[in-house]
Amino acid sequence: MDPLSSALSHVAAAFEAVQVPFLIGGSLASSAHGVLRATMDVDIPSPDPRRPGAGLLTELGPDWYGEAKMIRDHLRAGRAFNLIHQTSGQKFDIFPAVQPFHASELERAAKIVFEFSDQRLTLPVATAEDIILAKLQWYAAGGEVPERQWPT
Repeated sequence: MDPLSSALSHVAAAFEAVQVPFLIGGSLASSAHGVLRATMDVDIPSPDPRRPGAGLLTELGPDWYGEAKMIRDHLRAGRAFNLIHQTSGQKFDIFPAVQPFHASELERAAKIVFEFSDQRLTLPVATAEDIILAKLQWYAAGGEVPERQWPT
C-alpha cells in the first residue's frame, strides 16, 4: 500500500470519527490543483481548539505518534501540533483554525479525488486561492523572511 495514501486515509477517517471538520492544505493541496510542491508533511487546518485531541489519538491507534497533553496544550494556545504515522514516517501538521479566514477556508473547501497507485481518496481540499492566501499569511507572520513559505 502507498504510504501516503494509507496514512492520509487513516487521519481523514479519524477526523470524521471524532466529527471535527478538516481540509487538506499546503503542498498536497497545491499539487491537487496542479502546482506540484514537495514537502515532507501534510498540512491540515482543523477547527475548534477547545476540543481535546485525545479522541483523535484514540481513533488513530497505536501506529501513530502524538501526545495527548501536548495536543491539548497546543490547541489551547492556538498552535499547530504534529501527528506522525510511525509505519510510513508521514508527518501531518494540524493547525487549529482560530481565525475567521480559517472558518471561511473550511466552508470553501471542495472534495477532490486523489488517485494513488492503490486507492482513490476523496477529501476536502483548500481552494487554490486559499492556498495562496494561507502561504501569504505564513510569510507575513514569519517577518517576510522564510522563502520556503513564499508561493512559487
